Amino acid sequence: MSGFFEKREIEPHEVLLDKLAKKKEEELGISQKKFETPLFKRVFQGFFYFSILLLFLLFLRTFQFQVIEGKELSILAFENRYIFHKIQAQRGVIYDRNLKQLVFNRPSFDLVCEKNNLPQEGYERKRVLNEVSQILKIKPESLEKIIREAAESENFTFPVFQNLDNLTLLILETRIGELPGFEISENSIREYKEGETFSHLIGYMGKIKTEELRGESEFYSIFDYVGRDGVENSYEKVLRKNPGKIKIERDAKGNIISKEIVSLPESGKSLVLYLDSDLQRKIKETLEKKVKEVGAKGAAAVALDPKTGGVLAQVSLPGFDNNIFSKGNQKEIQELLDPKNDSLFNRAIKGKYLTGSTIKPLIASAALEEKIISPEKKINAQGKISVQDQWNPEKIWEYKDWAVHGWTDMRKAIAQSVNVYFYTIGGGYGDQKGLGPTKIKEYLEKFGWNQKTGIDLPGEVEGFIPDPSWKKSYFERKEDQVWVDGDTYNLSIGQGFLQITPLEVAVSFVPIANGGKLLKPQVVQKIVDERKNTVKEFGPVILKESFIDPENLKVVREGMRQAVTGENSPKASATLLNSLPVSAAAKTGTAELGGDYYHNWITVFAPYDDPQIVLTIVIEKVKGVKVATLPIAKEVLEWYFSQLEKPK
Repeated sequence: MSGFFEKREIEPHEVLLDKLAKKKEEELGISQKKFETPLFKRVFQGFFYFSILLLFLLFLRTFQFQVIEGKELSILAFENRYIFHKIQAQRGVIYDRNLKQLVFNRPSFDLVCEKNNLPQEGYERKRVLNEVSQILKIKPESLEKIIREAAESENFTFPVFQNLDNLTLLILETRIGELPGFEISENSIREYKEGETFSHLIGYMGKIKTEELRGESEFYSIFDYVGRDGVENSYEKVLRKNPGKIKIERDAKGNIISKEIVSLPESGKSLVLYLDSDLQRKIKETLEKKVKEVGAKGAAAVALDPKTGGVLAQVSLPGFDNNIFSKGNQKEIQELLDPKNDSLFNRAIKGKYLTGSTIKPLIASAALEEKIISPEKKINAQGKISVQDQWNPEKIWEYKDWAVHGWTDMRKAIAQSVNVYFYTIGGGYGDQKGLGPTKIKEYLEKFGWNQKTGIDLPGEVEGFIPDPSWKKSYFERKEDQVWVDGDTYNLSIGQGFLQITPLEVAVSFVPIANGGKLLKPQVVQKIVDERKNTVKEFGPVILKESFIDPENLKVVREGMRQAVTGENSPKASATLLNSLPVSAAAKTGTAELGGDYYHNWITVFAPYDDPQIVLTIVIEKVKGVKVATLPIAKEVLEWYFSQLEKPK
């Protein structure tokens, strides 16, 4: 067979051609081997070495995952099999002393965005956001802003629109399947019965902040609200719910394999207040009417139980509707939060005022305790006292009274609010020694002034009592730094630089009413469970006692009683209360502000022999000298004691 393997002889011309080719190679430096080597061999060698390197790197990475980080990654992989969902529970509610429910939990529905499921860009994202914006009746830019701000946080799921109205909810439910990245979530919001009546006492709810959520994520989700004021805030840990957990197992494709309840939800505990809601309503209505009548801008009232320190009522005007925060109307919320709007300001525990003559029973108690005067000693009050200037003897200072009272003992001085008498026992005059500023401050602090009372509400402030050291450090000019007799006289009748809260005033009269015990004011009476069984009860807390001799307090009480009966006191200040269905004792006060404006005060306790209520009322910046608070006290107490007599 002829072919490739057939043996043949080499022809002479082939030898010649081979010789010529070899010579050409030598001349041009070209090797015949180069023509015979495949062109891809070097490329193949480079790819081979690269593959070896890549495999080595993959081995190192695998070693890292399997050996070095194997345990941690195994745990993460195991955990990724499961997701945990919270099972919602209910926040505790709030009752008044008679178990009238004041706060409710109402079902609510929110539109929620799941950031990871939302189309990230392009036509689909634009379509979804436009449709959602149209349903919610907001601008697409506003929706984008909400999502963008949430994208900067750590939250992958967040509320876009809360407390959906029925029509919007209905539309969303029919179209939610076409809106990837959005879902409807059931929630609950607070509903406050007669919100404006109890708002300062109960408080309101505000959206949880990221740092609050991070600190206690086991109790809260990004959808939750927390207490922002009142008992909603101070008892947040009692009221808050403890949601349950459900564990959902998934396969690698995300399909649900099983569900398991890890923990059952627990509702928050509820609160029973000392509050008498009917009394609160009556005080608010009566006070609002009088404030409008006299043209004042603000007022406050505090009613305490002198046996327990319980807060029977606490009113601050102007008030606000705490349901606004639950409804989520941003315009109304921003109006309330405007610094020019003081509706959120609780005057009862944060407002600081000159007290005027309201201070006099406390000054009388101090004078008796220090034995600088007997209650029977009479001082001739002729309408003023005159004091020589301590630097210029030719200059005479006059400190006036509101009337000429004649010979006056302590009981009459309290009943008729005699300035000259209290100038004298406060700062001294003639041969009568006075307490002086240091002793006055010492005793006022014993009665709880110049300090927080410790009430179980957030934001309480302490009052202020001036003294010589304060004046020296406060004023710049040396002549203004010196404490003079006039400063003591003014302090003795509740004028000058004094600043005290209505709550401090009410608390200070509790020991006068109950015979000597200064009690901590308390809003919450007890904590109860869902069945209203008592979990914890808050009894009376005595802050001080026996700091004034009971006999001395008896004299002061008699003076306050005389202010109501008018006995031996023709100019008694509170005889309007003598027609009450029970006996009462009272002290009025008119603090002069200048420009013919006054803070108008009254403090009453009743019944006189067995006090059940201490009521303090202040109307701020009343134009002209008017009897403003006295008729309010009369109307409120007439109603209150007539209600107590009615059969339940």
